[in-house]
Amino acid sequence: MRHNVKRRLSISIWILILALVAVILAFPRWITIFYPQPHHDLVLAASCEYQIDPNLVFAIIRAESKYQTSAESPVGAKGLMQIMPETAAWIAEKQGIENFTADELHNPETNINFGCWYIASLNQEFDGQIPLIIAAYNAGHGKVQQWINSGQWDGDPEQLDKIPFKETQLYVKNVLKNYEAYRAIYM
Repeated sequence: MRHNVKRRLSISIWILILALVAVILAFPRWITIFYPQPHHDLVLAASCEYQIDPNLVFAIIRAESKYQTSAESPVGAKGLMQIMPETAAWIAEKQGIENFTADELHNPETNINFGCWYIASLNQEFDGQIPLIIAAYNAGHGKVQQWINSGQWDGDPEQLDKIPFKETQLYVKNVLKNYEAYRAIYM
């Protein structure tokens, strides 16, 4: 009787150890279901071209469109990175692209290229301060500059509650959470 109990305990411990090893070894595979890297090659190429972290791009795509190329917001933002047509027209002009139409924002290559260009522009404007870049991506760089100049919020990630727009507060928190996850999984 005692021998059977010891044997069952020993088998149970080994099963538990094997299960833990399986979970640890499989961790990167199953977690990627929640944090995929859609259009991986396009994101890597554009983020490399504009010298920005591809994990930030994936974090923004996850927050903006949940990876849906056909996504369109109620206010008219389009595509994976939810770019407003007016912003896209400005980016196209800066890049010397003629005859650009807003429907092209549903093309992943165009959308990711424009989104990465815009993030690089915000990166330069806000000296690489990720919370400010993310806030400006959502609320616009002019609004974020106003918040900085008025002393409302200086980009401190510990003081996200000082962001005057509740939507932007939640957005920044969400993208930062996504960004941390992408960095933990793919770095």
